[in-house]
Amino acid sequence: MSFSHAPRTVALTGMVAAGALALSACSEGSTPSDGGFVTTNAGIDTVAQGGRQAPNALKGETLQGTQFDVADLKGEVVVMNVWGSWCPPCRAEAPNFVKVAAETKAQGVEFVGINTRDANRGAATAFEDDYGIDYPSLYDPTGEILLRGFPKGSINPQTIPSTIVLDRDGRIAARALQPLTEEKLRKMINPLIAER
Repeated sequence: MSFSHAPRTVALTGMVAAGALALSACSEGSTPSDGGFVTTNAGIDTVAQGGRQAPNALKGETLQGTQFDVADLKGEVVVMNVWGSWCPPCRAEAPNFVKVAAETKAQGVEFVGINTRDANRGAATAFEDDYGIDYPSLYDPTGEILLRGFPKGSINPQTIPSTIVLDRDGRIAARALQPLTEEKLRKMINPLIAER
């Protein structure tokens, strides 16, 4: 009698990927190994317009319990911040995200959080309340959205915090694997605001 090992292999692969993300949690960035992009002096990876890929599905339930799909924001520049309430660098960068989100909304920029590794919503919603975060955050306690959301060969989040920016066509255009100052966040977003 023959048994398929496919479900066990898929589960093991997911656990390894989640473990890698967990091991790098709250780190100060690393040297990326995927190709087709340029890393700037500020530690921001960018992809030229012709080489950008769309993410896979980035959708699910928000911390407030509503369904949300990042694909519905196509036509806007989308800033996705991967964070956890337990992460000190996430707390340090949160005021910068709140300020820049408010100041760039009129320019067609939307912010979305991806909350991960918070076992319950209470700590995460308290984090949002403490920092005045009013944009939606997908609730991804096990990292499933992160694992399925980024195609092989694309720049993807590898640490917590990470920030990914999608261009107006919904393609992955920039990434930072470090907590961001207001200045660095604007350096990621401004070239994409200018694109038409």
